[in-house]
Amino acid sequence: MSALSPRDFESLGARLVRGQGDLGLNAALLHALLDQLPVRCTIVGRDLRYRFANQAFLDAMGLRLEQVLDQPARAVLGEAVFSTYLPAAERVFAGEALRWRGWIDYGSAHTRYFEQHLIPYASGGGEIDATLAFGRDVTDLEQRDAELAATTRALSTTEALKSAIVDHALAALVSTDAEGRIVEFNPAAEAMFGLRRALVLGHSVEEVIIPPQHRAAHHAGMARLAAGEPARLLGRRMEMTALRADGREFPVEMVLWRTEVGGSSYYTASMVDLSARQEAEREIERQREALRQSEKLSAMGSLLAGVAHELNNPLAIVLGRATLLEEKTGAYPELQQDAQRIRDAAERCGRIVKTFLNMARARPGARTAVSLNELVRAAADLLSYTWRSHGLQLELLLAEDLPRVLADADQIGQLVLNLMVNAQQALSQQEGPRRVQVGTGLEALRPGRAPRVWLRVADNGPGVPESARTRLFEPFFTTKSEGLGTGLGLAVSRALAREHGGELQLEPHSPLGGAAFRLSLPLTGQAEVVAPNLEPASAVPPAARARVLVVDDEPEIAELARAMLEAAGYSVALAHSGRSALERLAEQAFDAVVSDLRMPDMDGAALWRALGEQYPALRRRVLFVTGDTLSPGAQQFLEQTECPALDKPFTKAELLAKLAQLLS
Repeated sequence: MSALSPRDFESLGARLVRGQGDLGLNAALLHALLDQLPVRCTIVGRDLRYRFANQAFLDAMGLRLEQVLDQPARAVLGEAVFSTYLPAAERVFAGEALRWRGWIDYGSAHTRYFEQHLIPYASGGGEIDATLAFGRDVTDLEQRDAELAATTRALSTTEALKSAIVDHALAALVSTDAEGRIVEFNPAAEAMFGLRRALVLGHSVEEVIIPPQHRAAHHAGMARLAAGEPARLLGRRMEMTALRADGREFPVEMVLWRTEVGGSSYYTASMVDLSARQEAEREIERQREALRQSEKLSAMGSLLAGVAHELNNPLAIVLGRATLLEEKTGAYPELQQDAQRIRDAAERCGRIVKTFLNMARARPGARTAVSLNELVRAAADLLSYTWRSHGLQLELLLAEDLPRVLADADQIGQLVLNLMVNAQQALSQQEGPRRVQVGTGLEALRPGRAPRVWLRVADNGPGVPESARTRLFEPFFTTKSEGLGTGLGLAVSRALAREHGGELQLEPHSPLGGAAFRLSLPLTGQAEVVAPNLEPASAVPPAARARVLVVDDEPEIAELARAMLEAAGYSVALAHSGRSALERLAEQAFDAVVSDLRMPDMDGAALWRALGEQYPALRRRVLFVTGDTLSPGAQQFLEQTECPALDKPFTKAELLAKLAQLLS
């Protein structure tokens, strides 16, 4: 039946309905032919009664021919099917040929899917008096089509889902065939390697993302897989290097697996860029190392406090005695010159110790009028021995009458020392002359900008590589050799400069050919502080004949202070501990107390508290002399008492000035 056209059906039906002429000769043949067709064939008259039904129709309906011929269609089809058939039959009797597909419920035959052809027939060319119906049951075909469509939709959904997962995966996914040609390159891979998918498809993965030094090993591994040897790397996490489009190599973590599709092998690598993670690990390690260094510095600071105290006592004796000796030998110039040299050396030692203490002092910044030149000289004194022993030449080009700046002397002193130490370390591997030049000056005035002073530290070392210039001031970044630095010096120094309203920069050109760092600080808001006019000891008026109690556990220090004060006209008594001081106070009244802060038995703090209870008037007339300025406890105590303090070692002029200020 599938080979017959509707025109063939119409011709056959016409002959059957006429019942005469050609049909008379071929009726048996036509009946046999139509009965053997696998499609349902029926003829319904205008009265809606069946004129013919073939065996396929009878079998499908479960009826015999006598139950169909001349029977109303309503009775044969059933009310439900007839209600849908009637509108179609009316259209056919009106002359319209219909063709449609759909589900039909035949009751006992259940619901089936049919392809139907309804053809009008008019005998003798007159009025249409019959309908020829040809129906083919395509239920199985329709169900297979539906199942195939559902399967196709499911596959399409799965493929779309897999494609979305691949396209949106955070990991780079690169798939190749058995020959190593790229067949998939997801967006994450495009971003990681800097390559477009369309440009790499079909290319060898070796040439695209594998560094040259690893290509031979990759090729050998693919050959082993092709030969059927066991896979060594499949399914294992491993770290390796990959190649970006710009030629840079970077670390990745990779997992490789194999997929069989249609008898062919494909290999997919999932890769994660480890650059950020490894940099974070390195940063953590740098911070750990910085923390270890900080802890060591903290421990050294505590040790330095004790060492400084022990050093300051003998230094105070040497400095004080040299000063007194210098005064006594006025009639002997040569002896006086020797005493002056001893005093100068002791003062230099004292400045070195004080510089160490200022560097390590942990206290809030206090800004005063500071001479940049003096900070440079102090740093030069501190480094002088090391530089001489390493053959470094220091040239100071300090501007005369350089204005003072309002700054924290400790912080800016630390900054200057950092720059000079950097220059020293830059020259550590330098062959030939090693030169450092430190200069200061006043910047030329510019409209709308406050006047500034500048400081430059230059060396004739190798300089700073161009690649490191942009990162030079980043924390923990260093160009120094292992063990020469933590990478914090320049970062901290620039932060200190900016905190003071200034700037620290690497100059593009150095006067010595190496590196040159330039610090600039504003003069805005500076307060010129005139140093106190320390009159010679003989000028301090002893009119009041003030009685002073000197308390120090070091007899030499106590004797030195007494000699200095008595030479100035003061009446002095000594005590070598806090307890003995209280005993002397119980015997005699004093106008002021000069006391060491750190002493056994009863220290200066305990003595001050006892004075507050027993001799309240003396609480405001205590001058503390100490070499323990680094101790946080000492700093806090001095701030609470608001008593003046004098650091060891001290000169006679400093002691007299402090005491005169206290008594006034």
